[in-house]
Amino acid sequence: MSSENKLLYEVKQSVATISINRPEKAHAFDLELTKALYNKLEEADKDESVKCILIKSIGNEKIFSAGYDLSIIEDENKKTKLIEFGRKVNQKMLLMKKPIVTQVHGTAVGFGFLLIMGSDLRIFADKPTEKMFFRLPEIAISAYAQTGATLLPLLAFGLSYAKNLLFTSDRIGLEDLKNINFPTRIFPPDKLELETRKFLKILTKHLTTFLFLIKSSITLMNKQLIEKWFDLE
Repeated sequence: MSSENKLLYEVKQSVATISINRPEKAHAFDLELTKALYNKLEEADKDESVKCILIKSIGNEKIFSAGYDLSIIEDENKKTKLIEFGRKVNQKMLLMKKPIVTQVHGTAVGFGFLLIMGSDLRIFADKPTEKMFFRLPEIAISAYAQTGATLLPLLAFGLSYAKNLLFTSDRIGLEDLKNINFPTRIFPPDKLELETRKFLKILTKHLTTFLFLIKSSITLMNKQLIEKWFDLE
């Protein structure tokens, strides 16, 4: 499957929709897909007709993303490039001026979970933990947390809960995330797409200047920390 098919891109009604489309591999990110995601984020950020970005995955009802494709890790060159572009994706999401909304319908692990954390707003399907969970598995597989895997939990959850997730590699569910006010909205699975579009319609009614200014102001206060942290990882 080519990168064009692995990642679908559409601009409609001021929203750039980026759809991860690798269902046969649980939406795992190989180098090609990670590069494509970075390029589409760049394209959306530069497109003056785009006011916000929606990230979602399609074709697999159970999984949002299984994270990095571990089958390419043995190739040292590909592994290095994958880490490089994984960092670029997460850094771009944090520092770009346009708000990013992620629609989450299923389980997310590793890099997939980082994408959710790196978003500005998050809309979840209402599912129990046995049907949808989230996990940072690095310590369990003896891999050092990279490409934002220490920074993003800290920004999203605070120091204590970030340490909890990274040290234990525990699975957590929507109820856990609700307890720390992480979800922006929660909808029944069969209404997730419709309600997400309604939410985006309201969001894009706001003046573009103020949408961008809010995120840019928050980013400006954290820009040096974000850049230095990625360098440290």
